[in-house]
Amino acid sequence: MNYTTYLFDFDYTLADSSRGIVTCFRNVLNRHGYTQPTDDDIKRTIGKTLEDSFSILSGVTDPLQLAEFKKEYVKEADTHMTVNTVLFLETKSVLIALKDSGARIGIISTKFRYRIKELLDQHFPEDFLDIIIGGEDVKTPKPSPEGLLLAIKQLHVTKAETLYIGDSTVDAETAQKAGVDFAGITHGMTTAEELQRYPHKKIMDSLEELLKQEPLPAKAPKNSNVRQIIFLLALSAALAALFYFLT
Repeated sequence: MNYTTYLFDFDYTLADSSRGIVTCFRNVLNRHGYTQPTDDDIKRTIGKTLEDSFSILSGVTDPLQLAEFKKEYVKEADTHMTVNTVLFLETKSVLIALKDSGARIGIISTKFRYRIKELLDQHFPEDFLDIIIGGEDVKTPKPSPEGLLLAIKQLHVTKAETLYIGDSTVDAETAQKAGVDFAGITHGMTTAEELQRYPHKKIMDSLEELLKQEPLPAKAPKNSNVRQIIFLLALSAALAALFYFLT
């Protein structure tokens, strides 16, 4: 795959923030008496908006109540999120390799941009990434293609030279709606089989697979080989004719 631009989801794609996410959701849900959701229930909502996640986990549909849950979650995240978030083992080396190759790299996430930068600033130089589009930068969150298309526009690149990498069906649908190639990563709760239901270039177990070169197509026989084949066929015919006359 020859791309000049690699745009990534964040949670469960570049980093594992599940411990922080579960803690924040658990604190808010318990405070309001919603103690039934398991940790895995919470993890399966990662990548969705906070409002959608709280609605799934609590059954609440009232917009005002969901907005209150979100407000409480953000306050919890100020304390618990960054300290409970770690980059996947290969994230740093892969991003550096892509950057060194001349590629543009960025992040499109429903997570707040300042929260993403808070972690990345601990591992990379300032402005290492070419762009970060967070939840506060768009009017409509993923799977709306707004954030992805905004990044492509601001980077002055084309869709054809852009690859979007994510761990969830939300990410796959986002790429599909944007008309951008998608590569899935199985770091999270979404299985390879679930990701394969959407258009994709590859489904990966590790981000390191982004650095692998695609196999070259088989080459057609060279003209010299063709000439050799013709010569041998002609020689065989001549020998057969000679044998016929001699006998």
